[in-house]
Amino acid sequence: MKNVAVIGAGTMGNGIAHSFAQNGFKVHLIDVNRDNLKKGIQTIASNLDRMVAKEKITEQQKQDTLNNITSFTSIKEGIDYATLVVEAATENLDLKLKIFKELDKFCSSSAILATNTSSISITQIAAATSKPERVIGMHFMNPVPIMKLVEIIRGYNTSDAVTKTIMELSKTLGKDPVEVNDYPGFVANRILMPMLNESVETLYNGVAGVLEIDTVMKLGMAHPMGPLQLADFIGLDVCLSILNVMYDGFKNPKYAPCPLLVNMVRAGKLGVKSGEGFYDYSESRKAEKVAQQFLK
Repeated sequence: MKNVAVIGAGTMGNGIAHSFAQNGFKVHLIDVNRDNLKKGIQTIASNLDRMVAKEKITEQQKQDTLNNITSFTSIKEGIDYATLVVEAATENLDLKLKIFKELDKFCSSSAILATNTSSISITQIAAATSKPERVIGMHFMNPVPIMKLVEIIRGYNTSDAVTKTIMELSKTLGKDPVEVNDYPGFVANRILMPMLNESVETLYNGVAGVLEIDTVMKLGMAHPMGPLQLADFIGLDVCLSILNVMYDGFKNPKYAPCPLLVNMVRAGKLGVKSGEGFYDYSESRKAEKVAQQFLK
């Protein structure tokens, strides 16, 4: 299984492509937007340059990694010869269902179809195909080239053989795969997102400010970054989307997104990607300056 197609050249997609290519896989990186493809390849090259500078890889290894990646704007052309397809498009159910219907139509009948969804039902995505037993979740963590964890999510019909293959494949990428079952949010986000949402609620209710909340969690709980900073890093729109999936799936009010989070997303304050969230990133991508609206 050395021919891999990755759909989506955004943050997760280019990171997944990077990880496979660096480990000797031939990767077809697919995105309908040429500018996204160009930006994705540039991001991979920049990340590899940092690895060379830190002497984690050689210049030759960097070139080999880039040579292993070919870009495509057509799903039909990009998935040709792929034995594994990893979908890493936007966290939108309708889009994912459309993509998997295309994959079912054009992929080899023996190809494994994986989705990097962070919350959407694998079983529901698999139902868009004629062979749901070959569909599985591979939830990588951001930044993909660095983070070791991969949640391997079995859909209701995912076969034992496919699960075993993907577990072993993940190890060849230097990852630590953990098998989980198919429920909204899986494990990582089922635990993480309510914590981030409660942090927003704490701010919304005036219990403490942005810096105070993040400082308590960093110093008191030994978290590497505060929850509001982490939400900015993930993307407030992504957090909202995951919470909505969990709320719809469980019908439990504890997963209902905080009104402040909803309004910030509506206002386009999405965190690092938009230049402002709970922190102001206009001068630095580091969370060094609290956004104006949250200053006391």
